[in-house]
Amino acid sequence: MILVGLTGGIGSGKSTVSARLAARGAVILDADAITRDVQMPGSPVLIELAERFGPEVLAADGSLQRQALADIVFTDPEALKALNAIVHPAVGREMNRRMIEQRTTTNVVILDIPLLTENPREGLQGRIVVDVPVETQVERLVKHRGFDEADARARIARQASRDERLATADFVVDNSGAPEDLEPQIDRLWNWLTSLPQLPADYEPVTPKPKT
Repeated sequence: MILVGLTGGIGSGKSTVSARLAARGAVILDADAITRDVQMPGSPVLIELAERFGPEVLAADGSLQRQALADIVFTDPEALKALNAIVHPAVGREMNRRMIEQRTTTNVVILDIPLLTENPREGLQGRIVVDVPVETQVERLVKHRGFDEADARARIARQASRDERLATADFVVDNSGAPEDLEPQIDRLWNWLTSLPQLPADYEPVTPKPKT
């Protein structure tokens, strides 16, 4: 297994890069998707979230009301800390389980983690940063995801800065241009990824501890 992290700010197009890598044969472990998986109706995580934040965070079918939860936590640092304390360990355990399934393979395994800069993970062989200017992030969030500008800027500000992400990068993908501009970069990235050494088959992943 070759194990590399992938990150980028909200609106950077990280998912596009991830999909291009998957098309080349990479195994993508998507932290956002895993978060949704561990928050399925009836899951221990969802039960704990309802106990901590109230039944209003649950829909009638027992699923998570994501916007209701977001409205609670993103204006209250203590509530956000409590949310992270519930969700992050469960996501980390599930991501580790999926990594362990891959460790005897020769696959390129990409940990797609939006907050990798904020919560670094040990044992990675490299870190890919999908980079765009902040104004491009804002434009994309407003145009394609329906954010108002103030909300877009607030969400960007809550993440690591562009400079902080770039300082951790072993490979930078510039996603500020047209989609066709990505392909040569993805080719170079794939060549780099497949040149990395294989991890030992007994590799043991370590769950990162969120910063407090």
